Amino acid sequence: MTDPERDPGAADRAERARKLFAGPIAFLKSAPALQHLPAPSAPEIAFAGRSNVGKSSLLNALTGRNGLARTSVTPGRTQELNYFDVGSPLVFRLVDMPGYGFAKAPKDVVKKWRFLINDYLRGRQVLKRTLVLIDSRHGIKDVDRDVLEMLDIAAVSYRIVLTKADKVKASDLADVLAATEIEARKHPAAHPEVIVTSSEKNMGIAELRSAVLEAVEV
Repeated sequence: MTDPERDPGAADRAERARKLFAGPIAFLKSAPALQHLPAPSAPEIAFAGRSNVGKSSLLNALTGRNGLARTSVTPGRTQELNYFDVGSPLVFRLVDMPGYGFAKAPKDVVKKWRFLINDYLRGRQVLKRTLVLIDSRHGIKDVDRDVLEMLDIAAVSYRIVLTKADKVKASDLADVLAATEIEARKHPAAHPEVIVTSSEKNMGIAELRSAVLEAVEV
């Protein structure tokens, strides 16, 4: 949680973030390869996470729109970068990255994902921050650590976001949060503070909106 005394602008940023996410937000395009990315004309905030981590639900809660993240999710498009424009005029873009850690995916699909994500993370100068979603019920897994290390090597600033916090007991959630924060501090590119969210209970959504705007404005 942001401390207002340490960050005097937190309240103002929270209100600006609320208004921004209540305004125009629209699906822009799906990019199956780097040559299909939109022009780097606005800051980008990317969302990454294992399959079934609750990424679509969180994006919908963040934007206050039930079906936004599913706009481009059709068969054959699950391995693309999905872009959403925020603000009119455009302020920044949200990038929904393909889920990773899908055990049933063919090896060539996994390989294609790694190349696309690696190239995007390493070469996208307008990428301000990646939000790495971790399921509160499971904590950080080895497949997540692989992605965190990839981000460290690429020197891409990222922040860990715990999802589905309503699905675990308060004591278990506290343990997962503590363990996640300890691990985050071991990674050079990671933001030290972890955000805890629940899409169903709207928990942590306002804080996440502020964190997105803060990253955009850095």
